[in-house]
Amino acid sequence: MTTRREQAVTGLVPPQTDEAVIRTVWPTTAIYSGAATAGRLMMRTIILAPLAWLMLAGPYFLRVIPFLARPYTLTNRRLMIQKGMRLRPKQEIPLSEIEDVRLVEDSNSAFYRSASLEIISKGRVVMTLRAVPSAESFRQAILNACKAWVPGRADTGHFIPASAGKSA
Repeated sequence: MTTRREQAVTGLVPPQTDEAVIRTVWPTTAIYSGAATAGRLMMRTIILAPLAWLMLAGPYFLRVIPFLARPYTLTNRRLMIQKGMRLRPKQEIPLSEIEDVRLVEDSNSAFYRSASLEIISKGRVVMTLRAVPSAESFRQAILNACKAWVPGRADTGHFIPASAGKSA
């Protein structure tokens, strides 16, 4: 007979029990800044746009080829930049060490809908995630994971009982 672990909320795994992936994002083509800038400028013209598509095909596939890819993964324990066929951590930081996450935009950010995220720990940048798609959303996911999983970091606010809304 196999044993089954019960969970209070389906899919919710506390970090003390196991590591669970919250979100994984793959950098946009803007990670190759030279090609991204050239492609952005060329796509402004009707004549050069098809050439830009061909030029950006190489960088697009380079970012997702398994042994070259560098996805960014957020778990209930840490934030990682992964690499390789088996996606092993290249760089990582525990959630407990993250103080803030700063959004840094450049000239390609609006066009590629991505930006860089700087991870702040002990008052300095310890990790930079370049060309993150929907960067503000991923930034909020990191900050929310820190609040949810790091002891003492939750912003609990004031408790309002459910009965407070009922009139007598």
